[in-house]
Amino acid sequence: MDPLHPLATLFAPFAGLRPAIAIHLAAALSALCLGPFILWRRKGTPSHKMLGRLWGGLMLTAAVSSLFIRDFRLPNIAGYTPIHLLTALTFFGVIGGVLWARKGQMVSHQKAMRGTFWGGCVGAGLFALAPGRFLGQWLWHHALGWL
Repeated sequence: MDPLHPLATLFAPFAGLRPAIAIHLAAALSALCLGPFILWRRKGTPSHKMLGRLWGGLMLTAAVSSLFIRDFRLPNIAGYTPIHLLTALTFFGVIGGVLWARKGQMVSHQKAMRGTFWGGCVGAGLFALAPGRFLGQWLWHHALGWL
C-alpha cells in the first residue's frame, strides 16, 4: 500500500477548492501560525517589524479573499454571513494598527493588532470549525470521524 495514501485520503476535500477559498485558507492559516510569534517576541526589533508586515499582509489577503467567498445556505445578506463582520474588523484593525504605529501610538497599535489576531484569526477560526462549514465538516467528520 502506498504510504501517502492515508494523507491523500485525508486531504482529498482540499483538492477541488475554488481559488478564493484556497487563497483565503492559506493566508488565514499562515497568519494564525505566525501571529503568536509576533505577539510574544520583543517589540520594536527589525524582525518584529518584518514579521509584522508579513502578518499584516497575510491578514489583508485573507480579508480580501473572504469577500469572494459567499454562502447562501446560512443566514446571509447577499451571500455574506455573520463571519464576514470579521472582514471589517480585520481591515480596520490592520490598517488602524499600522497608522498608530507610524504615529508612535504603540499602545493603540498593540491593542489593534491583538484584537485583530484574537478576533480575525482565533475567533474566525473557531467559527470556521462549526459543523456544516467546510473546515468544520473536514475536521469533525472527515479527519476525526466524529460527526
